[in-house]
Amino acid sequence: MASPVWSTIDFEKRGLQSDYARVPYSSDTSAYGWIPVPMICFNGGDGPTALLTAGTHGDEYEGQVALRRIARAVSQAEVRGRVIILLELNRPAVVAGRRNSPLDAGNLNRLFPGSASSGPTAMIAQYVTEVLFPLADYVLDLHSGGSSLDYLHVAYAHRGHSPEQEQRIRELLDCFAAPNSILTDGRGGGGATTLYASAAAHGLAALTTELGGGQGLSQAGARLAEEGVRRVLHHFGIVPDLAAPASAPTRRLKILPPETAIYATSDGLFEPLIEVGATVRAGQPAGYLHQLGQPLAEPIKLQFKTAGIVVYRRHPTLTALGDALYGLAADSGA
Repeated sequence: MASPVWSTIDFEKRGLQSDYARVPYSSDTSAYGWIPVPMICFNGGDGPTALLTAGTHGDEYEGQVALRRIARAVSQAEVRGRVIILLELNRPAVVAGRRNSPLDAGNLNRLFPGSASSGPTAMIAQYVTEVLFPLADYVLDLHSGGSSLDYLHVAYAHRGHSPEQEQRIRELLDCFAAPNSILTDGRGGGGATTLYASAAAHGLAALTTELGGGQGLSQAGARLAEEGVRRVLHHFGIVPDLAAPASAPTRRLKILPPETAIYATSDGLFEPLIEVGATVRAGQPAGYLHQLGQPLAEPIKLQFKTAGIVVYRRHPTLTALGDALYGLAADSGA
């Protein structure tokens, strides 16, 4: 079933256009209404197309702020390709300040390639997959840890499906130049159902980021996002005159399997001992979990199961059984 999402933007027309991707949504108060997903298209003619997205999770603000800065900068520059920006991709989640949509509980980054019949969040995923991916050469989906995680500044990319694609993906990672970069096979997280994995499956050079976290805005994360996007648009000749800071070498990491992560074994209050980015050893104390309703009980001692680099840590103190508390990466050697 073809995507029911529509827009007045003509992606082949030269110049700047701003409108919405209109997502049909029939509610109690609006039988034939639609959800407005803001979209901007800069078309300067022949050249590559960069698709830039943020707000895939509504409580992750660094990318949303960075792409606003990018949109203003690109509007003042000469574009020799095409730049498509959707900075509030899961608009209902953005408005609610939540990871998932309040309309259908949809986690947009777990619903690719999407569907026309599974609710508005899946419709957004299908529109990106069927309408926007065929237009794009490079895809950057900007994330951070959101309300629940503090995250190492890192860019992720799925491995290519051909040597040529993997070379383009590695070039994109090196150009974006996050302090840390990870090539993944998709184990853990959303696997093949994420935006960047779906883009890679369509033969595109794509990456995603994790740039800090927490309920507020990390200026460092927003700055890294903006600088990385500027470098990409400049390097690939899409906006050749866009000012872009010089890149530093990115550290290549590999994510360790989920079995090496630390999860809460009880409801409780999480007391962490180790900061994100720290190098830890097997058996090293990681923190304590103070069980709710048992004021005299000794806290559960948490220990790292293996050596590695702390890539994320739970942000809220209040914790439930099964919550991820720490995740680890290691130097990839590549």
